[in-house]
Formats: sequence, structure tokens, C-alpha cells
Amino acid sequence: MFKERPVKRTTIILDEEERRFIDSLIKEGKEPGIKPLISKMLDVYRSMMIYDWKFPGEYYSGISRVAFVNVEFIDTLLQFVPKEKWREVGQKIGEVAKISFEATLGLQITDRDKWPEVFKRLRIQGFGDFYLRDKYLILKAPFISNHEVFAGLLEKLLGVRLEAKTITPPFIFEIVG
Repeated sequence: MFKERPVKRTTIILDEEERRFIDSLIKEGKEPGIKPLISKMLDVYRSMMIYDWKFPGEYYSGISRVAFVNVEFIDTLLQFVPKEKWREVGQKIGEVAKISFEATLGLQITDRDKWPEVFKRLRIQGFGDFYLRDKYLILKAPFISNHEVFAGLLEKLLGVRLEAKTITPPFIFEIVG
């Protein structure tokens, strides 16, 4: 009838913080065990890769509801914002992000030592990959292709002044104040 296939075992080495997090999810009853959690994570990963969802997706990151939006929608929307307002629009977005991140992460975001945690959260939310190199902030794969909007967003979020060194991705911003 059915041939039994041997089960392939995999060992995953978790660092202490990851293991504590998983144990807390299990202890709080949010997850039934580590294997079901990993299976769920793989299902989420596969779901994020499909092209046509059959149901509305909803995801929260801290206090913010995250929507999966086609990047072209955002670019189209920004085309109808006057050019002289782009940085201001970015600053308003940055202000909202700052409130959300400070409430969620419990961080004083303007503290540069905390920026790696901020950059990680931005990456998770799809903003792009951020790197700090001396007095330069590098942004690879931004979801907004408008450097002025991103400059405004980062200025308000991080409490700095930026000067764009590139106008197409990857963006390079010099921290000037």
C-alpha cells in the first residue's frame, strides 16, 4: 500500500533570547509547542510568497496595523503630492512611525545606540535595509522610491537632519545635524 518514508530530522540551534521568546509563547498558551510554532512560521513564509491571497491579510507590528500594499500604489499616490511637499509628507510619516515605535519598542529612538533596533523594525515592516556607516545612512531596497519622502521620514523618526547624496536607490543620506 503506502511506503513509509523515513522522517528527516533537523536540529535548530537557537540563541538564548530566541529560546526564551519561544518558551514564553508556549508558557502563555499562545503556541502549543515548538514544532507547531515552526510549522506555523513556515506556513506564514509560504503564504507571504503566494501571488493571489484568497482572503484579506491583516498583520500588526506593535500598535500599528500593517497592510500589504503594492509599491506602485504608493508611487502613484506620491505623484499627486506637489514636489515641494514631499519632505513634509515624509516628516509626517516619520512622526507617526516615531510614536508607534517608541510605544511599541519602549525606546528613545533619537538615541543612536538604539538605531539598530529601529532599523530592524523598519526592515521587518518592509521599509528596506538600513546601514549606518560613520556619518552616512544607507538604505537599500526602499519601498518608497522617492528620496525626499524618505529623507523627511528618517529625519523626523531619528531626530536628525539629512542631506541626500543619491536620488535613486540605494539611497545614501549624510547625517548633517
